[in-house]
Amino acid sequence: MRELLARLPGPAALRDRCRGIAMLEAILGPDWVDRYYSFNARWSEGEEMASMRDGQGDDWFMVFSAAGVYARGFDHAAPNAGARLLAEVPPAFRSCVTEPAFGEEDGVPLATVCFWREPGDAAWRAPSAGPTGGVGLFGLLAAEDPAEAYREWAEEYYELEDGLDPSAIAHVLALRPLTDAVVSALNPDLTLAIVADDVAEIGYPAS
Repeated sequence: MRELLARLPGPAALRDRCRGIAMLEAILGPDWVDRYYSFNARWSEGEEMASMRDGQGDDWFMVFSAAGVYARGFDHAAPNAGARLLAEVPPAFRSCVTEPAFGEEDGVPLATVCFWREPGDAAWRAPSAGPTGGVGLFGLLAAEDPAEAYREWAEEYYELEDGLDPSAIAHVLALRPLTDAVVSALNPDLTLAIVADDVAEIGYPAS
């Protein structure tokens, strides 16, 4: 857990990375159910939410707000430790802890890993109890070279034999304005107009 927290970028850079990855997913996986990573800039009043679901029971949710950043993940192969882990979460994130959309079992939130960062914090924080599993679910967010890490992951997940254009991936992760050329370089079947709704939902910078 300590290694993950040390490698994660700061809140602003992490938010940008989450938005960039979500935009790549929207281009490579036009059908929402096929996507691992998503970002909703309109999650609720004053809150944005990034998420990951692998379709096999593992997931994570991350909320960005004026209170800071709160994240929790669940590894279905590990015992649920929600009650123990989330007891130490600061009051500022209490609504996130009790949010039923993030999953619960018998009234207990599902969580095997959790961390957060308030505006005054100099580093990421986590419960002293430590995780019971699922730290690896956040690996892509903490990658030293996120563009290369995403390329390797996406080529395998989407079974892309011809590979992906590294420059197009870097373009999107840098949150540069999308163009038809960039979109088609990643998915020849799409145009910028087709992903316009995703651009708005993700809050990806418009040109």
